Amino acid sequence: MDLFSYMREETLKNESPLAARMRPQTLEEVAGQQHIIGKDKLLYRAIKADKLSSVIFYGPPGTGKTTLAKVIAGTTSAEFMQMNATVAGKKDMEAVVEQAKNNLGMYGKKTILFVDEIHRFNKGQQDYLLPFVEDGTLILIGATTENPYFEVNGALISRSIIFELKPLTKEEIKGLLNRAVTDETKGMGGYNAVVTEEALEFLADIANGDARMALNAIELAIMTTQRDDSGRIPITIEVAQECIQKRAVRYDKTGDNHYDTISAFIKSMRGSDPDAALYYLAKMLYAGEDIKFIARRIMICASEDVGNADPQALQVAVAASLAVERIGMPEAQIILSQAVSYVATAPKSNAACEGIFKAMEVVKNSKTAVIPPYLQDAHYGGAAKLGHGIGYKYAHDYPNHYVKQQYLPDELVGQTFYQPSENGYEKRIQEHMERIRREAEES
Repeated sequence: MDLFSYMREETLKNESPLAARMRPQTLEEVAGQQHIIGKDKLLYRAIKADKLSSVIFYGPPGTGKTTLAKVIAGTTSAEFMQMNATVAGKKDMEAVVEQAKNNLGMYGKKTILFVDEIHRFNKGQQDYLLPFVEDGTLILIGATTENPYFEVNGALISRSIIFELKPLTKEEIKGLLNRAVTDETKGMGGYNAVVTEEALEFLADIANGDARMALNAIELAIMTTQRDDSGRIPITIEVAQECIQKRAVRYDKTGDNHYDTISAFIKSMRGSDPDAALYYLAKMLYAGEDIKFIARRIMICASEDVGNADPQALQVAVAASLAVERIGMPEAQIILSQAVSYVATAPKSNAACEGIFKAMEVVKNSKTAVIPPYLQDAHYGGAAKLGHGIGYKYAHDYPNHYVKQQYLPDELVGQTFYQPSENGYEKRIQEHMERIRREAEES
């Protein structure tokens, strides 16, 4: 390394953000993730033995995916190469593969390729890596904030071990912050900062499990706060609040947290818990979710989970959907809140939903049944000669606008698809159907 390169590296080391300077060098220094790097865990043993196979690290930002890759880079005897999927192109990948082939063929040395944000690779790019991962030319380490089962090719997943990283606990974040404030080598110990317990609690809570966010906040606090008369930098709760103006909601509109939140939202409406449903609605709105997407889910829930127990629920949901498109945010949140609270508190029935599922199953698994001739279309010349429409009983000609008549094909007589529940309006439906059938039998 020449003098210029050495000076450049030293400058970057000293001027880089606190989160980068505090990055652990060994497994023992890593905060959290003991469920995968505890001393009795597979990943810990594999890294220590330098016997790592292809892995994918999956988890929210700031949980240590890149950190673990860097620790592996510092402990392995294999050649370690890195690329970011947001900027890497085909030529970059070809160069890495060529180098890996040389390492293996000429020196018998393995190559570890760390791909940050691997979900950003398209299918073709992921497919390109597959044969080299399969034959051992490359050991792949992928890092992603997205659920790999959604975003990474199944073939790559089947050849990798997936490790899910969890958000750091509040206590783990506090420990990191204390180290950052007192560490004179990698941290900010030389600044003589003093952080109150209240400020620590606040920053650890507001970071929401993201170590990078917490470290960025404490660095900003120390760098922008004036010293007091004693020469110390006091980091109070007021200073901490100024450094993070808004709680970070961990919600990615294209990732699995999106699906987890919408799932909880729907299940809360289905479970008749308006408070939980409104919380998840607020979380989605706060994170910038598409209001049209939310409205569609409310309409589906109104039909699937409320159904005819309260037919008005679907009308409310549809009206809300039209209204939010015309009005937009921020007023749309009020309309969505009305629809959500209505659907959540409405009587529930999935009878209509179950009815179509049962009917679809019968259609799918049985041969095509013949429609009774008297129900077939008779609005064309010659229909009568075929016997179509003859013998049909017009329901409105009979009491209660009902007459007993076979409508199902012969093969399906007695089959029941729709069974009204005892809830809400469906109880009235059930009573009505029982009454008109009974009176038809008696007449």
